[in-house]
Amino acid sequence: MKRLLCALTLLAVWFGAAAQGSPLETGRTFLRSGDYDNAILVFSRGLQQDQNNIELQKELAMALFLKRDFSRATELLNTLLDHPEADAPSFQIAGNIYKAMERVKDAEKVYKQGLRRYPKSGPLYSEYGELLFARNDYSAISQWEKGIREDPSYAGNYYNAARFYYYTKDKTWTLLYGEIFVNMESLSERGTAMRELLLATYKEKLFVDVDMLKDQPKNLTPFMKAYLETMGTHASVVSRGINVDVLIMLRTRFLLDWMKQHAGRFPFRLFDYHQQLLREGMFEAYNQWLFGAAENLPVFENWSRTHAEEYERFSRFQKGRVFRMPAGQYYGN
Repeated sequence: MKRLLCALTLLAVWFGAAAQGSPLETGRTFLRSGDYDNAILVFSRGLQQDQNNIELQKELAMALFLKRDFSRATELLNTLLDHPEADAPSFQIAGNIYKAMERVKDAEKVYKQGLRRYPKSGPLYSEYGELLFARNDYSAISQWEKGIREDPSYAGNYYNAARFYYYTKDKTWTLLYGEIFVNMESLSERGTAMRELLLATYKEKLFVDVDMLKDQPKNLTPFMKAYLETMGTHASVVSRGINVDVLIMLRTRFLLDWMKQHAGRFPFRLFDYHQQLLREGMFEAYNQWLFGAAENLPVFENWSRTHAEEYERFSRFQKGRVFRMPAGQYYGN
């Protein structure tokens, strides 16, 4: 019996070592460390042994893309995209390679082909929208909106759409999409930049007119109209300017009214999250985290020191959860 257990243990160790030393895992380790040459070597040798391995094909294409060896990368693309198991990331990789080579028509063709096969792929909508926007085609926003509607858990479309709307007269979606994005991707440089954009939008756009609906699109959705009108009810709060304390007051009053009047008609994960934070005594800390550093870093650092226990409690809570928007809560244009 002991010999059998020993043999089984050795067999398990052998299989574990074999898995760890597989071309896929070894190559990915090199790729993560930035050693593209070794990654390419390992993936290439792996494909010589297993020519139809879709994962090895994708990883090799990505390694060549990162090394900017576009000539060799494009040699793989037909094989990759014709593979019966080609998935949405396969089309994303191919589109990015063509985009980097400034082969715009080829990139657009690949993104469209991918979206026909995978119409719920958030990354493909995001990448295709970025391709359009780079050539000043503002129909890009329709791709990002579709991405938000079809794949609400993917952050990239919220980021792109929020930045797009900031440069339009729209007052709603920079604030909502931007805050959703920050909660999905809170620790990145993009998240920091978005917090600054949110503060700027509150200061520069939302209350610039007494009439909250002035210059807004005629085809406002019922959700957008309700949002702006509810914000307008509390516009007097900002009459002497906007800072973090004012935003906390404004957003608390807005939330209380929204949950009474509109939450049943327009369920919205972001506002449900606000309500949870308010109920558990963390809404002030959340707003300080969201706007404080963007408004005045020394003041924010002082607040976090003088409210250390409160801020630490929120930080632990935030790190222990993943924010995702559910399907069926799309209220965009």
